[in-house]
Amino acid sequence: MSIDHYENFPVASILLPAALRPAVRSLYAFARGADDLADEGDADPATRLAALQAWRSAIQDLGSRKAVRAPLPAADLAMFQRLGETIHAHHLPIQPFLDLLSAFMQDTHVPHYADEHALMDYCSRSANPVGRLMLHLTGATSPRDLAESDALCSGLQRVNFCQDVAIDQAKGRCYIPLDCLARHQLTLPGLADLCRHPPAQAPAAWQAALREQARIAEQLLRAGSPLAWRLPGRFGLELRLVVHGGLRILEKLAAGQYNPYANRPILTRRDRFLLCWRAFCRPRPRPTPARLTHHDT
Repeated sequence: MSIDHYENFPVASILLPAALRPAVRSLYAFARGADDLADEGDADPATRLAALQAWRSAIQDLGSRKAVRAPLPAADLAMFQRLGETIHAHHLPIQPFLDLLSAFMQDTHVPHYADEHALMDYCSRSANPVGRLMLHLTGATSPRDLAESDALCSGLQRVNFCQDVAIDQAKGRCYIPLDCLARHQLTLPGLADLCRHPPAQAPAAWQAALREQARIAEQLLRAGSPLAWRLPGRFGLELRLVVHGGLRILEKLAAGQYNPYANRPILTRRDRFLLCWRAFCRPRPRPTPARLTHHDT
């Protein structure tokens, strides 16, 4: 298993309370479906953008408690009907859904990011809304809860970016900030060449750049980790497994000498046993300094 494409979303896991599983399934269906509109298939950017705009209109209709008016396929309309029931039953805010869609729309025309600020702004809309919606399902929505959830979600996405460099390059994207590449005398054409001809050992400059990005991801995961140990019951345990999963990917990335082109890190069956041991038996990871921010949704 890998941490990608919303697979870190706890999809109706047996660890989740049974009463929340239908709601989680409907949230996942929306997030994955929107992600697929932005990424999958061979549609041109304009077609992808139009489809995502139709989804945005549908979400706005749900927020106004109106019937969905956008001309959508029957399967999509059924998904939005289930999502509307979840939104209204659990009093979920609409803004996180709109934030997700804005990030997916951005994916249709923004292939790379200039610096940390721009990348973290993207993470705040492409990853953090998922955690916020999950917290709203459980009622854990204090400013501290939301800020730590944001750090965890951004950290997990930054793990994805380190893990999936080659996959993203194949889609014409790069989620390593351009200023980071410049600090290490790297270029986008050079990374594309690495993708086409993956070396047995990554160049030292590339290892240094990816080590820097992995360190940021780890800091974010550790900064948000108190949430996973503070939330009670099954949901807290689920979140602890997710935290340790992200940290384990980073361990494997380092063991592979920061060369995801040739050694993309994934979690194996053996790793799952390790994660369970860590989630049950280890103290929570010690936080390292990372800025936590909060904005209301």
